[in-house]
Amino acid sequence: MKGFVFHGPGQSAWEEVPDPAVKEPTDAVVRVESVTICGTDLHILKGDVPEVRPGTVLGHEAVGEIVEVGGDVRTVRPGDRVLISCISACGRCRYCRESAYGQCRGGGGWILGHRIDGTQAEYVRVPYADLSVHALPSALESKDAVLLADIFPTSYEVGVLNGQVRPGDTVAVVGAGPIGLAAIATARLFAPERIVAVDLAESRLEAARRLGADVVSNAHEGPEKLIADLTDGLGADVVIEAVGVPESFELCTRMVRPGGHVANIGVHGKPATLHLEDLWIKNVTITTGLVDTYSTPTLLRMAAAGRLPTAELVTHTFELERMEEAYDVFARAADTGAIKVVLGGTPHDEVAVPAA
Repeated sequence: MKGFVFHGPGQSAWEEVPDPAVKEPTDAVVRVESVTICGTDLHILKGDVPEVRPGTVLGHEAVGEIVEVGGDVRTVRPGDRVLISCISACGRCRYCRESAYGQCRGGGGWILGHRIDGTQAEYVRVPYADLSVHALPSALESKDAVLLADIFPTSYEVGVLNGQVRPGDTVAVVGAGPIGLAAIATARLFAPERIVAVDLAESRLEAARRLGADVVSNAHEGPEKLIADLTDGLGADVVIEAVGVPESFELCTRMVRPGGHVANIGVHGKPATLHLEDLWIKNVTITTGLVDTYSTPTLLRMAAAGRLPTAELVTHTFELERMEEAYDVFARAADTGAIKVVLGGTPHDEVAVPAA
């Protein structure tokens, strides 16, 4: 088969790789129907995730059809259409028993496209299939469902829930890429007073407006002052960091109110300064986290009921073999206007986000 292989920082290719096979009785092999590219994949290509070895097939999000299962798999069978979660869960270790699947110590966690071959291929082996794939409602299209493999549970769990968004809050989301936009969409479920989106790209700020941001601010145009003006100098109740660079994290800590929450989602490849000389007195809670995907079943039901704006995040679709082109389009989002790219299914050069 073919897959998208990481060969070291700045080096990758869509090329021939060995077919996957069932290795453990808890495995499933899935024929990939739709797959997407994550900002984390770009971090890997930059060398920010050194645990990824050259020769690894990238990708940790997909929708597909089960073609083979191991003898211990009970919840799915060949022919089932499933969502492959970005997190694998052994189901037996302490963390899995606490639904903290991202911290699995039994061989799971974030392993696809990280420690083992991932989903950006024609077929993929999924360990611990009973807890790591989800049967899909027939009404949910693949290009919509694939966004529930990572960005929606990540934004919802690590951003909105960890940040403890509540009715009447002022919520600032720094970074209006796919994760930030999904955070805006899911924060709206808790009826905040206002959501403020901060980004450098005007196209992404416009997308933030369409997905529910009440106010937008270019990062170069004083978002700290804007937040202060909107809150009578208090600061935002919740600030969600969805970029992953030191400057954005430090901006978040300056915008949060005393007693507020900073929820970091971004993948950081460099150290960020924690200004405790300013923060120690402010009763600020800072949370970090890898998604656990415990919310995926709930989000799947919401998406099937039309409660999540998944389709509005997909700006580009490609055939699977155009993986290298899709990476180029996604990596140059400021020029291409890409928010989320999906590979597989009927190809289109671009699907515009509908106007409000």
